[in-house]
Parts: sequence; structure tokens; C-alpha cells
Amino acid sequence: MNTTAINTEATNAIILTTGMFDLLKDQIRRKKLPHHNEVMLVEQLRNAKQVLRKDLPDNVVDINRSVQLADVESGEKFTYNFVAPDKAKPKHKTVSILSPIGLALIGYAEGTELSWEMDNGIRQYRIEQVTAM
Repeated sequence: MNTTAINTEATNAIILTTGMFDLLKDQIRRKKLPHHNEVMLVEQLRNAKQVLRKDLPDNVVDINRSVQLADVESGEKFTYNFVAPDKAKPKHKTVSILSPIGLALIGYAEGTELSWEMDNGIRQYRIEQVTAM
């Protein structure tokens, strides 16, 4: 378990493993994102801090992590269990890290508020808790 604290608030940077950084760059290259999200992701990657998997803080959203999330506007709470795209199965209550919500949250730490374009418009979310699965 890694408890390393990396301060990203001053730079608004996300923290990603090198492999996840490359995977996200590929998503941009493939032009599979709504324009708002593509612009956001490009900016996030520009400021991203890349780390080795062993150095990724435990409170940062990544693959094989469970995330408790709150919709800031409605107050509704959700839990997502993020896995690799080929491992995502609704019957196991797992979601691909490359899903719209996964892309919105990847690399952010607990307590972060962010906006992302979903099917029902731009939503504002707060990451309540991140735990290993």
C-alpha cells in the first residue's frame, strides 16, 4: 500500500502511471471523445505527473480501484469499480476505466471536484473515496 503524498493542487495535475498516460493519449488520437472532454483530457495530460505503479498514491483513481462519487448538483452518490476494458462486466458491477466516467475521474485524488460531459450534459462531480479492489 502506497501512502506517498503528491501535492497536485498547485498545478491542478492528475497523477497517472506511464501505461495509463499512453492509453489516454491513444483515446485522444482516436477522436472518440466529445469535444469538451477531449479539450479537458488534453489539458490534463499536459500537466499530468507520471509515476510508476508502485508510486501511485492509494487515494488516486486508477484501474482496479473502487470510487465513491457524488454528483455535486443533485447530491446523488455512486460507486464505480474500475477495471480494464476487457474485464468490465455489468453482472460483476465493474466498469471500464475507459468509460466516460472512468475517463473523467482517472488520475484525480479523493476530495477533487471536476466537470465532465456525460450523455445528459456537463456534470459536476466530487470524488468522496478511493479504495483498492
